Amino acid sequence: MRKTLFLLGAASAVAASLAPAVPAAAKTIRACETEWRANKDALQATGKKKTEFMTECRAQTASAKPAPQDVTPPAAVTPPPAAAAPQKRSAAPTTPDPTTKSRRVFNRGPQVLDVEGQFPTEAEAKAHCPREMVVWANTDSKVYHFPGSRTYGKTRKGAYMCESETAGAGIRVAKNEKRPPIR
Repeated sequence: MRKTLFLLGAASAVAASLAPAVPAAAKTIRACETEWRANKDALQATGKKKTEFMTECRAQTASAKPAPQDVTPPAAVTPPPAAAAPQKRSAAPTTPDPTTKSRRVFNRGPQVLDVEGQFPTEAEAKAHCPREMVVWANTDSKVYHFPGSRTYGKTRKGAYMCESETAGAGIRVAKNEKRPPIR
């Protein structure tokens, strides 16, 4: 019994002496992230990348203060030149219809409209053709959808159009939809 206890004690002493030294209180990732955000501009001006900074920061102990940076603030940065005149863009709806079940809606973002007669909003299309039905034209598949359809205004790329102008643009009605009655 004594021999076993002696061997266990000796083995734990040897293991403790061979174990790598671990800093007692290394900085946490959160502390390093906070420090990076606070000094981001100055650190990037020196050419230091976030990964390098995080490695160095994590090696420091929590009580150690970071070395002061001999960095002068960069001169006033001039904003980039203004872009060319913007093209006509679509602001198609990105929020789901609250009356339908929740389903995935893609954030299409602004897009360039190719054909005259395509409108970014339903109101603009109605103003263009007040006596006709406004449809949602999927510009990728060249298929249009009627109001009330589950895909009306919800495809990735598309625009609102007057139904009579869709044929001229090479866009056909969806096969699984029926034209709703005009009110």
